[in-house]
Amino acid sequence: MRSVVMLEHHRRVGAERNLEMTVATRCDVLGLYRRIFRIARTWQSLSGLTDDTLKEKDYIITEARALFRKNRNLTDVEAIKICIQECQTRIEMGLHYRIPYPRPMHLPPMGLADKKGRKFRMQERLRKMAKPVYLQSHEEM
Repeated sequence: MRSVVMLEHHRRVGAERNLEMTVATRCDVLGLYRRIFRIARTWQSLSGLTDDTLKEKDYIITEARALFRKNRNLTDVEAIKICIQECQTRIEMGLHYRIPYPRPMHLPPMGLADKKGRKFRMQERLRKMAKPVYLQSHEEM
């Protein structure tokens, strides 16, 4: 009987910890979302042209909305942390380089494998391993 009570206590404590993590991560996510929209509001393109600035602002807003909506139902704490890290990295890279678009990734060696066979599977595995954190939410073209 005592082990059942202890097990229930551990479940309750674990649930409280998950709730605390959820509240903390929710605040982090909402803070990032607000930060992105503040950045978009004050964004100036590198070229200085009004049309470029408007296109880049629109890209920032639509990209943020799409990615946040895509990941809105995530419940795994580790997956949420990875998404937060990706968002922070993309924000910092965009501010540093003054380009809102994700930087292209380097393809590993053997980038021109056939569409079938062992080399292709090995190439796919290498691509997944070489994918940087700021491109985790982008699908391969």
